[in-house]
Amino acid sequence: MIVTDNASGHSVRVTPASLYHYNCQQVIAKTGQLQLVQGIAALDADGLVLLDLPGEWHKLDLAIFAHRAGIPLLDARTYPPARVRAVLASRAPGWQRLRGVRPLFPRKWHKPLAICAGIAGMALMVYLASLGMGAAWRAVSSIGRFLLEIFESKWLMVAFSPALLVLRPVFGQINRWKARRGTLLPSAGRGPYLKAKSSGKLQIFHGRELTATRQIGASPREAFSLLLYQYDSLTGLFVLDITGSPLHHLPGRWLPKHAQTFTKRHNLSLAVHRISREEYLNLTRATKEATP
Repeated sequence: MIVTDNASGHSVRVTPASLYHYNCQQVIAKTGQLQLVQGIAALDADGLVLLDLPGEWHKLDLAIFAHRAGIPLLDARTYPPARVRAVLASRAPGWQRLRGVRPLFPRKWHKPLAICAGIAGMALMVYLASLGMGAAWRAVSSIGRFLLEIFESKWLMVAFSPALLVLRPVFGQINRWKARRGTLLPSAGRGPYLKAKSSGKLQIFHGRELTATRQIGASPREAFSLLLYQYDSLTGLFVLDITGSPLHHLPGRWLPKHAQTFTKRHNLSLAVHRISREEYLNLTRATKEATP
């Protein structure tokens, strides 16, 4: 099967054992908000995701394509959202996600353009305020934020919320300080992060959304340890109970030094291992919840 991203011209060739038609609630990294995500995933023979294609797909057209291609089609749109997220987090080495959305600017320009946009937005806000036109700025700001959501350019939000120009670096420093103290365990980029409450609850956040909560303890189904794994080119984190059963899967990059500080502070065990394919399959198949 050949999939072409018309926005970038990038093509991917995969040989799926099945196609997985899904929809479920997920947190969108760019917005930090919980949204209904639809799509299809190409799975290998072990059920690992070779290719994730978010978007709306017409059921009849998809069924005709799968039939003609001789690829089994699994309609998972009525499956429990937790199970769907667990499947989407079970990635095959070299997996890719194609969205088919053309970026307004190359990624390397994002930071300088965001800074310039923030300065321009602040200047415009001050100018309109000096003329007593605060309502006009609020209208421009609302329209601008709406358009940026449509064009997948949330990184330019600073132009219409100039305070972010100052607050983002401050929040970044605060989060790095929390990670060094062990009160927060962040993943790389804008991925999920872990917190622990004084009540002994482990919380999993993605953006502004609290996606899961587990009691920390030594009973089955309670969070007892964290496993930072590497399998082939894949890395991630499993939350395990005392029996070694996985409670939550969070693929992504996690720093062992931050994980060590976090687990020590909150009475959790930590293991950092390179695992085999068999171990990876056993863990992903047993996981009931995940943050893709």
